[in-house]
Amino acid sequence: MILAGDASAMDELDTPVLDNHLHLDPERGRGMDAVRDFVRLGGTHLLVVNKPSWHLGVEPDEPEEFRQVFETTIEVVDEASSLLPGRAWPVLGVHPTLIGRLVDDRGFTPEAAAELMAGGLEVAAEFVAEGQALALKSGRPHYDAEPAIMDASNEVMKRAFELAVDLDCAVQLHTEGAEDLTEIAEWAEARGLDRTRVVKHYARGRLAGPVPSVMSEKDRLQVAADSDEPFLMETDFVDDPDRPGAVLGPKTVPRRVRWLLEEGHEEAVRRAHVETPALAYDIDTEATLGE
Repeated sequence: MILAGDASAMDELDTPVLDNHLHLDPERGRGMDAVRDFVRLGGTHLLVVNKPSWHLGVEPDEPEEFRQVFETTIEVVDEASSLLPGRAWPVLGVHPTLIGRLVDDRGFTPEAAAELMAGGLEVAAEFVAEGQALALKSGRPHYDAEPAIMDASNEVMKRAFELAVDLDCAVQLHTEGAEDLTEIAEWAEARGLDRTRVVKHYARGRLAGPVPSVMSEKDRLQVAADSDEPFLMETDFVDDPDRPGAVLGPKTVPRRVRWLLEEGHEEAVRRAHVETPALAYDIDTEATLGE
């Protein structure tokens, strides 16, 4: 259903509109209805991140068990692409908070958990190497964790950077909220991955180090738009019927693009939806319109 306030949004936006990070669950969530809402408001492109493995009923003991999670995401992305004016790409990896489940609930040592998670990333890397996925996802817990957990998580993240160098792809990161993650960018560069290929999901409007994927709230976007720095826009839509109001809905990015244009931020919109996607992921959101 389109609300009265959305009527003007039916006018086509003269720009690609990319949501850089959201999840889709066609079995339990809104799935393609969420994609249709995104398109109806002017959205054109999506980066769809696999849901945490346990949300799909996978509690892995071996790296190969992550494969089901990744294959499910690729199927969802193929279906979403058929509805978009542009296309969708999968971003595959292991959610960093899995380490807490493995250690606290299942008796893994931090080192054994890190080994399993790094193995899962290596399975995800196979899909990137075959051209079935665009980028990897990794990171570390966003909450306070004991040093052994954080050290193990940092090692998993560094492994993601190593894999990304071999694949020539980007890494999306789930980390704590911060405005300075220069150290992480330096870890990536020490392994040969340019910091422009490191994207911080759920970012504020300003970030030192990785490229920020800014949560599409007006105050954060205003800060990003006023800068001259690369940035992306996202919702982190979780598509979970048990959390209907969690994070932001699929209409948000196109609505915020319209707001930015109304505020005179045409250059920032191009930076977020054309220039930065090309910089971070080597994708062309203009050329892929109408594919």
